[in-house]
Amino acid sequence: MPDESVKVAVRVRPFNQREKDRSAKLIIKMQGQMTTIANPETPNEEPKSFSFDYSYWSHDGFQEKSDGVLEPAGGSSYASQRRVFEDLGQGVLDNAFEGYNCSLFAYGQTGSGKSYSMVGYGQNKGIVPITCDEMFKTMDKNADPNKRFEVTFSMLEIYNEQVRDLLSKDNPKGGLNVRQNPKLGLFYVENLKRVPVGSYAEIEKRTDQGTASRTVASTNMNATSSRAHTVVTITFDQIIKSESGSETKKSSVMNLVDLAGSERADSTGATGDRLKEGANINKSLSALGNVISALADLSMGTKKKIMVPYRDSVLTKLLQNALGGNSKTIMIAALSPADINYDETLSTLRYADRAKKIKNKAVVNENPLDKLIRELKEENERLKKAMEGGGVVMQEGAGLTPEELDKMRKQMEEDIRAQLMANQAMIAENAQSWDDKLAEARTETEKIDVGGADNSRKSKEAYLINLNEDPMLSGVICHFLNSGETSVGRKDASPVPNICLSGLSIQKQHAVIFNKKGVIEIESVSGSGSKTKINGIPLTGRKALCHKDRILFGSNHMYVLMNPLKPETADNSLPKEITWEYAQKEIAQVKGFATGSAGLSKEQQIVQEQVLEILPMVSEVNAVSEELNKQKSFEVVLISAAAQEGGDITQSHASKVTVKMKNLLNGNTWLWERGKFITRRYLIQELYQKFLDGENISNIPKEQDPFWEPTEDVLIGTSNLFLQSLSYCLDFEDTLNISDYKGQEEGHLKVKLEPCDNKGKPIDEEAFVDDPHELLNKPYHFKLTVENANIHKSRFSKGIMVKYSVKNNGKVEEVKTPTVKNTLTPTFNHSKVISIPKLKQENLDFFESGCITLSIYGIQEDTMPDPKLLKLNTRELREASMYQDLRALTINQELRQMENMENSTANASGRRATMFGNEIASDTSHLKTEVVLLQRKYERLQQKERRMQQICEEWSKKPDGEKQFEPFYRAVSAVANSTGTRLKTRVQMLNQMLKLQKTVALPSYKDNSSPMLRLQKEAPGLQRQKTMDPSMLSQVLQGQKYVRQMALDKSDGKHAGDGDTISLFVFDENEHELAQEASQNNGVVDYHKVAHHHYPDLQLSKAKTDSVIEEKDGTQGDQDSFGSVDLEPYMNADPEDSADRSKRFTQNGNRTGLLSDINTKREVIKPARNAVSEYSANKKTPSKSNGKRPSSADNNKTESSACVLQ
Repeated sequence: MPDESVKVAVRVRPFNQREKDRSAKLIIKMQGQMTTIANPETPNEEPKSFSFDYSYWSHDGFQEKSDGVLEPAGGSSYASQRRVFEDLGQGVLDNAFEGYNCSLFAYGQTGSGKSYSMVGYGQNKGIVPITCDEMFKTMDKNADPNKRFEVTFSMLEIYNEQVRDLLSKDNPKGGLNVRQNPKLGLFYVENLKRVPVGSYAEIEKRTDQGTASRTVASTNMNATSSRAHTVVTITFDQIIKSESGSETKKSSVMNLVDLAGSERADSTGATGDRLKEGANINKSLSALGNVISALADLSMGTKKKIMVPYRDSVLTKLLQNALGGNSKTIMIAALSPADINYDETLSTLRYADRAKKIKNKAVVNENPLDKLIRELKEENERLKKAMEGGGVVMQEGAGLTPEELDKMRKQMEEDIRAQLMANQAMIAENAQSWDDKLAEARTETEKIDVGGADNSRKSKEAYLINLNEDPMLSGVICHFLNSGETSVGRKDASPVPNICLSGLSIQKQHAVIFNKKGVIEIESVSGSGSKTKINGIPLTGRKALCHKDRILFGSNHMYVLMNPLKPETADNSLPKEITWEYAQKEIAQVKGFATGSAGLSKEQQIVQEQVLEILPMVSEVNAVSEELNKQKSFEVVLISAAAQEGGDITQSHASKVTVKMKNLLNGNTWLWERGKFITRRYLIQELYQKFLDGENISNIPKEQDPFWEPTEDVLIGTSNLFLQSLSYCLDFEDTLNISDYKGQEEGHLKVKLEPCDNKGKPIDEEAFVDDPHELLNKPYHFKLTVENANIHKSRFSKGIMVKYSVKNNGKVEEVKTPTVKNTLTPTFNHSKVISIPKLKQENLDFFESGCITLSIYGIQEDTMPDPKLLKLNTRELREASMYQDLRALTINQELRQMENMENSTANASGRRATMFGNEIASDTSHLKTEVVLLQRKYERLQQKERRMQQICEEWSKKPDGEKQFEPFYRAVSAVANSTGTRLKTRVQMLNQMLKLQKTVALPSYKDNSSPMLRLQKEAPGLQRQKTMDPSMLSQVLQGQKYVRQMALDKSDGKHAGDGDTISLFVFDENEHELAQEASQNNGVVDYHKVAHHHYPDLQLSKAKTDSVIEEKDGTQGDQDSFGSVDLEPYMNADPEDSADRSKRFTQNGNRTGLLSDINTKREVIKPARNAVSEYSANKKTPSKSNGKRPSSADNNKTESSACVLQ
């Protein structure tokens, strides 16, 4: 028969309730054989397309019939269970009757619908039951007396590389062995129970038996269903009798495989774990992926010599024939439609796309029956002789040591003995008639009670029904509650309890349930120390139970009480069907975790799912720690975005789920990321299984103990340093709270943030800007100094250091201070200069709303514990630790309450000062930054007030004849309305040239090659002097030379010295425009842009003392007309003010008091402002002032300005 490719089908399920609640978005589309998936993060990107043999749309477009079967609605493309069987299952069945081996396996992440397609749910049967049912219907139609059929059924589970027979109560320690047939080269499971079946009903009951066995194992923590592979094998033999009387057997092996969930563990979390390689999590799936890739390469001819790694896992050994040999194989990939599962769904599609390239060569398995028996007997004789001869003797020259030769000899003898026994069993089976074997199996099948088969009792009696994380395993186990008392406990108790449970935290006498005429109550057995939860709340004393109450016995046994006699007692808010997920959410809520999904982002939804997933695992591991007395406790820890170390704080959108392990003897702690904890959890399960198997685990090396971990630096807490002050070029010094992940204060950290040059030299206070946008497109440097810390807990005195991450020159840089040992008050004095080559808007946004997270670490040492603690077991240590934590929390709360009372008394604003975790601590730090900005503005107002008072005082001392209101008005308005920002220009000899501005105008360059500072502005009422002193002319020419030379120096990369720099104070809304002009024109600004005051209602007048410029009418103007008031006193802060500011700042800057002071200063300035406004209004009507005639410049309609050149 020619090679035939593996057929691949994909199927997408409907949204589940959780996805509906979260308004999930559909990312899968199907058209014909084509399946596309869209990335929700990049909606404009072209969706990825895949083509398969079948693409089944089962997301929507269906309707439910009266019997519960789902069928397509009118005109929809919905793929029902029956259609999937007709395309896939019928082919398996037809091939089986023709004598071909067949394999059908389902792949996909947990919850994607694998089990629904394979097994089905309720009336919607899956491929496996329909195939079995149709097979027996076809057999019943057989009318050929010379043809008979024999069907055997087996069911096994592979978990953690161990094989367990689901049809047998007794499984050996370590699972069943997987052997290789030396003749055929195929692998088989030794001693796997193969049950003869004669009808679909018998297969259905055996399937229920296997499912119940899976459920019990999962509940006892021997396995977790989502991580276990289930393999159902149906051997279908057709014995055909020829006319000569000889019989020929046509045999087909059907492997129906439900693979474990394909979701990947968090690779980042498990990275670096010393025991990662020892865990068998998803080992089978990884090996299966490698086998599929190798087979695909072989089929496509891309590589000639490829070793297919079948031996890498138990699963690939058993599927060797199905994947790369004599089998017709079908793969169905189950897809999740929700955007939250995009990564896993895409991985599933790529996996399936690879599998479709595999080609197999199937042949009909048909051989004469007597030939088969003869060959078996001949092989047995050869094996016996090999055994008698001591097996195969190896030559020492093979490069093996005597020990290795001996080990190999023993292994070969063991394999020969196992094969010999298997052959003898097959001969014995052939010797016994099929009817006898079938009769024995039916007798055994009838005795099977999977618990819950009696549906008639469920409407009359109260009962407990199990819940499991796998929906296919929920509702499998049922315990009826008889009248009177029903005891719950372990089977080794005396007397034996009515309900026998086993596994973690189940005591011999665990609990008692009382049933009195339908009134159900439960009580823990006194003194047993048993753990039972009712609706997520620990059971204390006797409690009445209501219909649909959730009961958790120990760590894993979850049940729902169904009381048909008292259905009215159920809570009306409960859903129609209680699920495992609902019960786990309830437990999480009791523990303080939020479970609502409204308004959550995608990242937050993922975190919530991870919490719900990991909580039962943590409870399980704690129970193992208690039972094995490992002196360790575990708890789920959510690290908020603000408290996470490393990386860009602006990229942190959600909390991180971690697990904290604590050494109960010395208090050392470790934070494990989710991936690492899941890895360790499986290793802990494996260790516990060895304990249950009776192995001595007390002497295992600590390096192999999943509970042991070498000491490492522990995160004491974090502090958030806000950067708002950098937007205004202000330095900021503060003592920050150090808060742990719970928000509890662990100490204080003193830091300093200051703008500087590229060498770390702080810049002067004149660099302060009112508008942060003035800093754009310029280099920016700031220095972060970690000065000292004060830590509360003495156990961190062994060593303390600080870590943080910043973007330096565009690259994320990890910064770490030196470790300071043997003190709780370390002094670091560690500085780091951070440079931004070109400040952009995103940097300003980060300054405004972002922060640098400083992580404070403590050194841990493996110290000797208190001898008294060594006498306590793990459970007692946990209780003592919880008591200490609660006591410390209570003390901290009391201290905070006292502090808050003091703050509320001193704080007039009444702002609540209670700290709730990092959020309030961060808010406090942010407010302190605002206080610094308000303080600086407050100082400006103080300086303005002093300067205005000085102007008023000087004006009041002038004789009445010299008092002119216009210059006084301009001086006051210049101070009142100025921002104080300095526009620095580099102009050579400018002061000399200003003396000549009223005498001559400089010629402009025709080619405009050199920028020019214009010292003359043509304006009405201004006249040029006709003559010029030769010395003045030489100065003007010299000034022109300097201006040209300045431009040349600029182009050559040279800069004028600071001594040649002048400061230009501009009080105008065009400050930003002028700064840009100065930057673009080598520091030169057009004079007319700064020559007029910005009050248009005040006309320009000229000074009397100005002998250079004369009015047309012969009068002279005021000398202040072209300048304004000198603001140097205003710009220079009084030293006393600086000291006062520092004092107020160290007192954490009372925000309310500061605002009050600012308002007071505003009131002081208000009269001057009112006078200015009143004068501006009066000037609209011409009037005389002090007997002085208005100057002719009143006709000038250009805006006036005020500037100072110094």
